[in-house]
Amino acid sequence: MTGFSHLDDEGAARMVDVSAKDVSARTATATGFVRLSPACVAALRAGDVPKGDALSVARIAGIMGAKRVPDLVPLCHPIALHGVTVDLAVEDAGVAITAVTRTADRTGVEMEALTAVSTAALGLVDMVKAIDPAAVITDVRVEEKTGGKRGTWRR
Repeated sequence: MTGFSHLDDEGAARMVDVSAKDVSARTATATGFVRLSPACVAALRAGDVPKGDALSVARIAGIMGAKRVPDLVPLCHPIALHGVTVDLAVEDAGVAITAVTRTADRTGVEMEALTAVSTAALGLVDMVKAIDPAAVITDVRVEEKTGGKRGTWRR
C-alpha cells in the first residue's frame, strides 16, 4: 500500500505523523456559493429574513466550523488555528462565501477553509429555508494555499 500516506502497511486508515515537519506560516482560501431565489436575495438585502440576521449567523457558523475540523474529518490533525475570516457577499443569484484560514503549524489549513465555507453555507440555508426551501450550496473549493513544503498553490 505504498504511496498512500493515510494508509498503514496493512491498508488501514491512519493519521499521518507530522511531528518531524517544520512549523511554517500557512494560509488557505476557499470559496462557495449559495444559489437563492430572487425573493430570498431581496429579503437578505432588506434585512427582512424572519429568523434574523442571516449573514451574521452564517459568518459565525463558518468560524465555528473551521474550529471543529478534527471532530468532523476523521484523519485531520488538530492544529492551532490562528485566524479565520468568513466574508459573505449578497449577489443577484445568491450569496458568495469566502473563507481564509491561517496557522503557524506543521500541516495545512485547507480543510479548515473548506469547512468554514461549508458550515457558513449551511448556517445561511438554515436561516433562509422558510423563504427559499430550494436553496442550493454549490462550488465549494480551495482557491489558494500558502506555506509548507510545497509553497503557494492557486487555482
